[in-house]
Amino acid sequence: MTLRDRLVVATAAATRFGSGILMGTALGFYIGDSGGSDLAAALVYTAYFAGMMLFAPVWGAVADVTGRRRAVLVLSGAGATLAVLPLVVAEGTWASVGLRGLYASFAAAFPPVMLTVVSAAGGESGRGRAVGFFNSARALGFTGGQLTAGALLGLLVPDSLFLAIAGLSLVSTLAVAFVADSAPTPDVDPTLSEVVSEVRHRLLPGVDDRAHLRTNGLQWLYVALALRNTSVLGVMSLMPVYLPQSLGLSELLMGALLALNPGGQAVFMLVFGRVTDVTGRKRLVTLGMAGSTLFALVAAAATLPATASGRFAVGVVAFLLIAASFSAMTTGALAFIGDVAPPDRESELMGLRTTAKGVGGVLGPVLVGGLALVVSKEVAFVVGAVPGVVATVLVGVMLVESHGARARVPLFGG
Repeated sequence: MTLRDRLVVATAAATRFGSGILMGTALGFYIGDSGGSDLAAALVYTAYFAGMMLFAPVWGAVADVTGRRRAVLVLSGAGATLAVLPLVVAEGTWASVGLRGLYASFAAAFPPVMLTVVSAAGGESGRGRAVGFFNSARALGFTGGQLTAGALLGLLVPDSLFLAIAGLSLVSTLAVAFVADSAPTPDVDPTLSEVVSEVRHRLLPGVDDRAHLRTNGLQWLYVALALRNTSVLGVMSLMPVYLPQSLGLSELLMGALLALNPGGQAVFMLVFGRVTDVTGRKRLVTLGMAGSTLFALVAAAATLPATASGRFAVGVVAFLLIAASFSAMTTGALAFIGDVAPPDRESELMGLRTTAKGVGGVLGPVLVGGLALVVSKEVAFVVGAVPGVVATVLVGVMLVESHGARARVPLFGG
């Protein structure tokens, strides 16, 4: 990747993910602050990941079939920006949750399509480093979004804050117009009916067209990602309520603590991007799954210290742990998918990864948020860690290392 390409990708990723996380944290906080239930606040996450789950593979397949990745990024970015604006006048929990889902249906295009562009730019030898750079920029966006949320929630009224979020989203939309795409494109432009037919075929493949999902145990990676996200996103969905109410943190300290996760990722993603190009993918994925499970348990223990400083310190440990774990898992998983994906299906398979994450994002907040209605949040966090344990075992047993000469080995002869 050239310096220009890096600047464009970094700007687009940081502002897209920054605006998204700022929006989610603000909505969860406002719902909890206005007397909404834990489950209502958690549904902000559910709506977001439902949109991601349903639309990421659609956008990814459209980008692969047409080869017009930049146009897909611009169109979806404009839709995401417009979806934020009604929040300026919308009132009530359900309107906020619905608009969050609408935003996600457009924002879902960005991860799979941009990852395909970045993966192609890195090539086989530098894919891990390229993916690590993209995720580092993503993490910087999350960090800025969380820090900004902590600062602005106490300074701006909701109307002004949502206008600022829309402006940040617009910057990302403008930036993707300058993305250089070297990924494969079709020799002939397909017609609209051909695009619709091919996308439908890819999203609902026949039994004889699923071999690419079995390469090196790829299908089990998707299952594990769904289970892992059920644990982590279930816990995360309650953080805008848990941190101020259970740990007694101010809005500013809440924002600072939430920012530790993406801030740590900005460093860890670069480190693990290099590690995965040397040591392989499976080890990082497995360790990342295990650390993610431990995060839920450490977060539950944050209420044990008697002092506010002690609770904050445990919170720091929890969020640094998830930063390192997520970075290891994500870098390894993305490089793994890039290794085994057919060139003309990479955006599709990157989108399917987002769908798998979305399944966890839909189920996790409902599971953990629902439990928090009848038991303490701490007990809900511990129960929520169980799917993460299953995910760790699954990738440890079923994934076949894809890096180097061992790549593209079908599992069980599939």
